[in-house]
Amino acid sequence: FQNKNIASSMKEGAMTGIARYFFTGRPPANQHQTWKDIYVTYWKSHYKPAFFLASAYLIYNVLAVQRAADGKLPMALVVVSMLAWIITPILFSPFPRWNLIGQDLREFNAFITGGAGSDEAEITEVVNRGKKGTVRTLYECGLAEELCIWSEQPLFMLMMCSFGKALIAVYLVLALPAEILDFLPIFALILSLSWVVVFGYFAAGNNNVFLVMSFLIWALYVPLAHFVVGDRFANPNAWTRMPEYVISIVIFIFLLGLLKEWVLISVRIALNIFPCAKGNRINRLRECTRICFVYFFVHQLSIVQAYFVLVANLATSVLLATVDQVFCNGHTWFLLNTELARTKHGER
Repeated sequence: FQNKNIASSMKEGAMTGIARYFFTGRPPANQHQTWKDIYVTYWKSHYKPAFFLASAYLIYNVLAVQRAADGKLPMALVVVSMLAWIITPILFSPFPRWNLIGQDLREFNAFITGGAGSDEAEITEVVNRGKKGTVRTLYECGLAEELCIWSEQPLFMLMMCSFGKALIAVYLVLALPAEILDFLPIFALILSLSWVVVFGYFAAGNNNVFLVMSFLIWALYVPLAHFVVGDRFANPNAWTRMPEYVISIVIFIFLLGLLKEWVLISVRIALNIFPCAKGNRINRLRECTRICFVYFFVHQLSIVQAYFVLVANLATSVLLATVDQVFCNGHTWFLLNTELARTKHGER
């Protein structure tokens, strides 16, 4: 886990050319960390890489299952890594008590669904809060990172990274069979419908009802798939087609992120070419970044990942609270010391 901290710090320094202080997660030993604080600290360095590994591992498994006779590798290090990156902060957070679990659950859910920082007038404040690590909502957390990347990182580095991803995209299009690529137009069709809903989200003053609808509209995937792909969508059965479903979803998310990068790079180049005051240029770039943040489903994917983290935190905390209650504060004794392990539940 700490090695991942070091790796993330090295990567950020190489990308930005700035050696920022990187918090390594060492608060006071007897201080309970809230799930919100844990997420804000580790969402970029640990949680996002964990979900990337999980996606790759899922693709490998659905492909291996189709050829069960050939066997498959256990991938133990991959599994341990992605699980450790998610649950380690909870494992080493002291005092897993039932009242604290309920409090953390409510606070983290409010953090995910909160709308603070979504107004256009708050962009500057969002950037400042992101740099200080005092973001109030998941929206602020993700938007602050996007604004810092696209307004502060060198344009040449952004273009080189995007060019590398474009080469990967070309390779995937050439290497993947047509049976998988045929599913991509379905996603493009639903994306066009979801963009209408996202437009309503901004037109209605960032109303969360439209944000939820942008999720629900993806339920049209199965009905529309029969019109686009035909009977091959579930022929001979859905389980046989599972690798195509999973791989096509991952490819679509990758291509959608690449398209967002091209749009923002084009905007940044255009703002550099055409005469414009520096302040206005930065403000316009930030406004475009804020719009792309929702239109290209960066925020929506962050919500899905955050709820996965919430479920993982809940399961881990419930297990640790049970261990403490049943086995004489065994987790507290392991993490802290014998004296604190004698503390009864409910005592301060």
